[in-house]
Amino acid sequence: MADHPLTAGPLVDPSIAEPPHPLQTHMGFRMIRWEPDLSVFEQHLQPFHLNRYGIPHGGIYAMLLDTVMGYCGCYTGSADDKRLAMTLSLTTNFIGRPTGKTLIAEGRRVGGGKRTFFAEGTIRDENDTLIATATGTFRYRAVSS
Repeated sequence: MADHPLTAGPLVDPSIAEPPHPLQTHMGFRMIRWEPDLSVFEQHLQPFHLNRYGIPHGGIYAMLLDTVMGYCGCYTGSADDKRLAMTLSLTTNFIGRPTGKTLIAEGRRVGGGKRTFFAEGTIRDENDTLIATATGTFRYRAVSS
C-alpha cells in the first residue's frame, strides 16, 4: 500500500501517545497522527466489520468519525495535561463504499471555545475513495483521577 497523504509524515509522538482503550483494541483501529486540531486513525477492515451485504457496517464509520473528531480537539502536546471530550451531537453522511481494505479517518477541529468545540471528519480508503463525512459538537470534560 502506498503512503496516503494523511498517513505520511510524522506519526504520533510516543511521549504523548495514549494506550488504546478497550473498544479501540477490540475493533482494531489505531491512531496514526495527532497534532493541534487534527487526528488521524486507520482501520484495517476485517470480516467482522462487514454487514450482510459484505460492506462495512455504517456504525463502523460513525464510531471512527466520532473518535477522530473527539481526539482532534483534545491535543495538548503533553502526557501530563490530558484532555477529554464528550460528544454532544454527531451527524454522519454515508457517501460511498470503500474500494480498498483500509479506512483512514481524519478529524479536524474547526472552531469552538473554552468548553465546547466543533469538528469535521472524513473517511477515505487507501485509494482515496471518499466514504463518509461528519460534523460534530463536543464538550470538554474533566479528567478523573
